[in-house]
Amino acid sequence: MNKFPRTIVGGISLPRLICGTNWLLGYSHTSSGQNNFIKQYMDEEKVVEIFMTFLKYDIDAVMGPPNDFLVKCIKKAENKSGKKIMYICTPGKIEEVEWAKENGATFCFPHQSVTDTFVNREKKTMEGIEVWLKKIREFDMIPGLSTHTPETILYADKENIDVESYIQLYNVLGFLCQVEIEWIHNIIHEAKKPVMTIKPLAAGRISPFPGLVFVWNTIRDIDMVTIGCMSQYEVEEDINLSLSILEKRKTDIELQKTRSKKSFEI
Repeated sequence: MNKFPRTIVGGISLPRLICGTNWLLGYSHTSSGQNNFIKQYMDEEKVVEIFMTFLKYDIDAVMGPPNDFLVKCIKKAENKSGKKIMYICTPGKIEEVEWAKENGATFCFPHQSVTDTFVNREKKTMEGIEVWLKKIREFDMIPGLSTHTPETILYADKENIDVESYIQLYNVLGFLCQVEIEWIHNIIHEAKKPVMTIKPLAAGRISPFPGLVFVWNTIRDIDMVTIGCMSQYEVEEDINLSLSILEKRKTDIELQKTRSKKSFEI
């Protein structure tokens, strides 16, 4: 079984593929109906099974908000596997920084709803975010910034702000991206720190093959991809697809056999 390639963030070894949690917690970016379905469908057993599948490949990092259910599932998967899972917590309130520490977070990245309010396009600074980062350091966690605003990376790098990584939207459709993907591609490649890309499949709008081929072939070896899954089957598929792309070999994809493709059977 292949172990997934790793990178270093703030002196800590991280897998280059990170488990996302929107599809576990009910944030579909599609509709209220889809959100409700996820919340009703997902239970502790299913989430733990997803984490355990990632752990089979030494993918031992989970990104998500402060959430008691999420933490409970992480702890259960750790106990079941005997492996430590690194929790990349994305708080939206400053008091949640302490919560992150108390609930085992290794990394603490203020959510974009916080981070992007500090982006000053006139002054080209992130003035004021230092209060958050100082608090994260005080609680002995590794700080970073989660953003939907590409200037965040530019300004933070320019000011040498105390962060070890960035979370940045990046997908071939440009879904939720504020500028053309060419711009974001360039910003990622020029970033002083490793970048954790998110929404590689544009919240389900792209199938895994084109979505993952694009991101893995257009980020650096130090950068990461965060992906959400709703089952262990999707986890296995996305991991094996990612490994084939990174290893430059033919991708073994199970083709979708529908009635309309009967003419392909020879």
